[in-house]
Amino acid sequence: MAKLLPLDGGDYYAWKYLPSLPASILFCVLFGILTIAHSYRLYTNRLWFCIPFAVGGFLEVVGYATRSASYARTNLLPPYIVQSLCLLLPPACVAASVYMVLKRTILAVHGAHYSIVPVKWLTRLFVTGDIVTFWVQGGGGGLMASDSLASTGEKIVVGGLVLQVLLFGLFCATAVVFHRRFKTQAVGAVHSNSNSSGASADVRWEHILWMLYGVSALIMVRSIFRVVEFAMGQDGYPLSHEWTLYVFDTVPMFVVMVVFYIWYPGSLDPHPSNGRGKHLHSRDVESNRRHASNGAETDYSQGSVQMEPFKPDERRR
Repeated sequence: MAKLLPLDGGDYYAWKYLPSLPASILFCVLFGILTIAHSYRLYTNRLWFCIPFAVGGFLEVVGYATRSASYARTNLLPPYIVQSLCLLLPPACVAASVYMVLKRTILAVHGAHYSIVPVKWLTRLFVTGDIVTFWVQGGGGGLMASDSLASTGEKIVVGGLVLQVLLFGLFCATAVVFHRRFKTQAVGAVHSNSNSSGASADVRWEHILWMLYGVSALIMVRSIFRVVEFAMGQDGYPLSHEWTLYVFDTVPMFVVMVVFYIWYPGSLDPHPSNGRGKHLHSRDVESNRRHASNGAETDYSQGSVQMEPFKPDERRR
């Protein structure tokens, strides 16, 4: 029967509880299945911008596998450090793919002028900030393994997490503003200038945005929990009670991977068998609006815009 032990050669307890072996094994398997599924899907669809997402899933697998191994080895420091870092960092990896999905969605509908952040800066701003939060959290997490540096490590991790929350807040604002502007100004213009339902409100690009909202909300909840957890310190309630980790970190990240897989943004990347792919490579929204006013119909379905010629007979009906 395993029991909670201090680190070898001292009386400092890295673990504040004996980690649950069944829960660790269960989520190691579940995240493993999801990571394989995501890896297969990004490979078959050539969605290389989703690689960081799969890396995040891989870190979850390593984290819970190491956590399982730590069940009978709470006196060893390396397993504790590995599981701590591997469970702390996945959201930063997932966020990198989420940021790139928004940029590709905006480009897919030629809606760059509806974004509050210049599209050319979207990836640079958010992904660069994401990398910074990744290394800040990683460095702080490593320091927390030392009794003398644990307090400093906690403060560094909290700083990285707060930066991550602020970055995600700006990202969500960018997505929401683009969504509202594009839907009301671009798609609305087509509705007002066309006699038929050439543009549908229930289209692929909008599904992708709603998926991003759901994923972002879950990551935000998880990040806020982590801020509270580390701000309360080693003796705080979250770090000394395992159930909080599973409820506010494990489950949200698991749902993130499920939601992203179900509403996968596969339509954003060029199809291997089609040279033009599924991106928009024709006229921008303003051009489509002019065509609409001249009798052409615009189709925004499936995350793309296709011009249909005006038919006089149908107009007279």
